[in-house]
Amino acid sequence: MADLKEQCRLLVADALNAFGKELGTDNTVTAESLVVETPPNPEMGDIGIPMFHFAKSFRQSPAAIATKIAALLQTQDSAARVGIFAAIGPYVNVKLNKAAAISAVLEKITTQESEYGTYQENGKKPLDGRRVMVEFSSPNTNKPLHLGHLRNDALGESISRILKAAGAEVFKVNIINNRGVHICKSMLAYQKFHQKKNETPESLGIKSDRFVGDCYVEFDKWNKEDSSAEKMAQDLLVRWEQGDQEVHKLWKQMNDWAIQGIVQTYQRTGVSFDKLYYESETYLKGRDEILKGLEDGIFYKEEDGSVWVDLEEINLDKKVLLRKDGTALYMTQDIGTAIYRHGDWPFNQLVYVVGSEQQYHFKVLFYVLKKLGYQWSDQLYHLSYGMVNLPEGKMKSREGTVVDADDLIDSLRDGALEEISSKGREEAVGDPAAVAEKIALGALHYYLLKATPTKDMLFNPKESLSFNGDTGPYLQYMGARICSILRKAQTQGLSPIAPSEAAALLTHEAEWELVKVLEQYPKILVKAAQNLDPSQLAGYLYDVAKAFSRFYHDCPTLALAQENNQLAAARLLLANCTRQVLDNGLDLILVPFLETM
Repeated sequence: MADLKEQCRLLVADALNAFGKELGTDNTVTAESLVVETPPNPEMGDIGIPMFHFAKSFRQSPAAIATKIAALLQTQDSAARVGIFAAIGPYVNVKLNKAAAISAVLEKITTQESEYGTYQENGKKPLDGRRVMVEFSSPNTNKPLHLGHLRNDALGESISRILKAAGAEVFKVNIINNRGVHICKSMLAYQKFHQKKNETPESLGIKSDRFVGDCYVEFDKWNKEDSSAEKMAQDLLVRWEQGDQEVHKLWKQMNDWAIQGIVQTYQRTGVSFDKLYYESETYLKGRDEILKGLEDGIFYKEEDGSVWVDLEEINLDKKVLLRKDGTALYMTQDIGTAIYRHGDWPFNQLVYVVGSEQQYHFKVLFYVLKKLGYQWSDQLYHLSYGMVNLPEGKMKSREGTVVDADDLIDSLRDGALEEISSKGREEAVGDPAAVAEKIALGALHYYLLKATPTKDMLFNPKESLSFNGDTGPYLQYMGARICSILRKAQTQGLSPIAPSEAAALLTHEAEWELVKVLEQYPKILVKAAQNLDPSQLAGYLYDVAKAFSRFYHDCPTLALAQENNQLAAARLLLANCTRQVLDNGLDLILVPFLETM
């Protein structure tokens, strides 16, 4: 259908140029300059091309121009092969040749398969030549991943997959925040409550990152009872930065525990990285850069010895870059990390997937890097996303009210397993536990990604697991239903026919509407990539599922086989193409495709 749309634009452009020549205008109209819209009512046509832009140069009303262009095209055989052209107000509307349009869409899907949606009409991928580094997750090694991390991880991984599908070269990175006073707090609690008893995650039977997080919660309780605890943590940080061997030994042990558990959660959720950076290895680079900037007069020193940057140029006040004792801050680390990254993998763009509460931080970071002379600072972008909480309220790590990522996924998996059991589907799905895990991930990721990133959101576990409505399990169910149809057809000896044969047989309105939705996939994919917004793809896939549901209800397939074998085979082709689009799209939003459910 996209090919037919391009032909419509070419035909209208040629007609406009012919009319312009007749009127004596000098303007040349190109097909690319024409806007293609979808009429509000299908009876008005499948596409509409507005004539407003030409009123001034043609010295006629848009409606008069539309009438003339439609009349010209109605006399051309080449236009008749594409569709029926008509003037409706200021628009040239076209009712496409449905058979030709359906054949073109289904041919493209069956030929390109998993690559469908990634190519433009010129055969190239829209983001060819783009090198995008995506930073996301950024865990602290004093606690396990929690619900907030899950939204971050889902956004970062999904955006990376979408960009890659659109043709960009993508490099996924993660900065492990493995130093700082918060790490020291977990270390002190371990020394006080566990070390003497030789307690480890293994000996206690606790996931290693959870154990470290429990230590962090223990410190907070201790700190409320003992006012000296906070200073002890600050002192421990100074000893760490001075290279104290005993402190570093304990720090490495607890970091290993935390990272080991975090990596297990990444593997479980389908998240991966091309390179891990560690704050402990990058903060010194940032400190050196700040000290050099101080020498060059870019920054200044306060009386207490701390180093600051004046932000008046960007309408902000000032920001400390090094503490008075010379220790580094998050800003210090991020400056060093950004410099290392561009040296490791020169990018066209670096996208930071970080919560909206850090907007100020990134404004300052980008400004400081620019002041230091790094011109690629113009290629840095903060993808700001809103907070995510549960209906019970806001979560706090130090108070132990954070919902552990693994616990949340476990509860979703158990809920899905209960649903499978209640329907007596254990034998049908093969491995109930494995299927329930995939349903849980589908429920989680779809719910997190269907909301626009900038919005705060409540994650409702019960709603996310629903098998009806705008949910991941509903999309998975539609995919499984299609696979079931295809399997049953195979046992009956029925297989899809070629798109060119099927096109003339698919005349039902529900078939046409489904084809039109499938044709939109490449455009939606590009839009999601350009806007760095998976919610646009998630919403589209829900539209695909709804369109297929209407088709399934109105257009019998297997039951029709004996009565009209060719039509059944044509509908089977359309079902298979829908399966392909769902499979392609769900992978980009981290929702596992299920063949049985």
